[in-house]
Amino acid sequence: MRVPAVIYASEALVRDMDHKVYEQLVNVATLPGIVQAACAMPDAHWGYGFPIGGVAAFDPDAGGVVSAGGVGFDISCGVRCLHTGLARADILPVQKALADELYRRIPAGMGSTGAIRLNAEEMDAMLAGGARWAVEQGFGDAEDLERIEEQGQMRHAKPECVSAHAKRRQRDEMGTLGSGNHYLEVQEVTAVHDAATAGVFGLKQGDIVIMIHCGSRGLGHQIGTEFLKRMTIAAGDHGIRLPDRELACAPINSDVGQQYLGAMRAAINCALANRQILTHLVRAVFADVLPRARLPLLYDVSHNTCKVETHRAGGVTRELFVHRKGATRAFGPGHPDIPEPLRAAGQPVLIGGSMGTGSYVLAGTMTSEELSFSSACHGAGRAMSRHQAYRTWKGRQVIDELAGRGILIRSPSGRGVAEEAPGAYKDVAAVVDAADAAGLARKVARVEPLICIKG
Repeated sequence: MRVPAVIYASEALVRDMDHKVYEQLVNVATLPGIVQAACAMPDAHWGYGFPIGGVAAFDPDAGGVVSAGGVGFDISCGVRCLHTGLARADILPVQKALADELYRRIPAGMGSTGAIRLNAEEMDAMLAGGARWAVEQGFGDAEDLERIEEQGQMRHAKPECVSAHAKRRQRDEMGTLGSGNHYLEVQEVTAVHDAATAGVFGLKQGDIVIMIHCGSRGLGHQIGTEFLKRMTIAAGDHGIRLPDRELACAPINSDVGQQYLGAMRAAINCALANRQILTHLVRAVFADVLPRARLPLLYDVSHNTCKVETHRAGGVTRELFVHRKGATRAFGPGHPDIPEPLRAAGQPVLIGGSMGTGSYVLAGTMTSEELSFSSACHGAGRAMSRHQAYRTWKGRQVIDELAGRGILIRSPSGRGVAEEAPGAYKDVAAVVDAADAAGLARKVARVEPLICIKG
């Protein structure tokens, strides 16, 4: 190990973690050029190479590496939150109609496709432009870009580094949720923990908000798959001894490293464009069902990325390549990359729970900079595998139980619902409490679902 391995969690969460988390985090700490510590967030669980919930920063001037396994397959999977200006009393009379219309008009599920078809030129423009490209095509407003990480466009993307196969996989998938843990939820703010920050974020108890959780779909997965193979060879070529083949990596300044970064940034733009298009579709549904709703964007933040950021580590301020796999950027108050209206409060940190529990809005802290390179958890974290969950629950059982609690689920896959059953996840409140107690981010508000469109 070149640096320590640090887990931020309560004793109960640590005891319940799969032992593989510790093994993977220790392995990450052996990689060349790693700085300060290999960190795991309170929701950490076993992943490919890096644990999900893993954070690590690398110095390119010290032989630092970039790892596709340290970003994940669903590149730039993330969450965006929209205000509605509505209350529970506005939703309940039309809850079923709204759920049905959202499900009808938001493509969801494995291999789902939308109405958008991109030719080769349009694909490259989207991969370079991200949400800015989407707005230029009429999907949303320019004001949205101010509330999106990277202002809606990841710079230095290289569409030419994305394979033709990856582009083919994405050609018909723009504006779709996909499957797995992706969702669109209509939620109610049920608790406010920090009234001052909630006020800055425009949240109060009883408000209805919408969260959209999805990523770069087939394109991101294909990029991860292809570059993991290339990095396995590159690591050997550069004399990097890997404790686990899943930690395949390449020096940041190598040809493979630079090509991966260019392709990964293009995938980030794909995810940003995808969530922007979905936002446009959601607004169209609300315009028909609840026309008095207004849906401005609170924030959009990703949790499977590698970003170049300036951090102070080891007494030196330097540019580092920060891998966040299943971890959310959490800049503290005053950071220049936070939109000006939110800057004094800290960056919004959007934490997704399960469809039967709740999600949270947090805010970044000053202390997270020194603790975890300004990173926090990203969700509840799985407590059991999808296969185990499917053996434990049936989709109809989960849907009926949640309907009895006033939560309407719409999904094309009963198996998918079973795999994402609330009991398959850790207690999101315990995860968020641990992040708050550790100083990674502070609790602002809890939201609970009324409608969930599930892939």
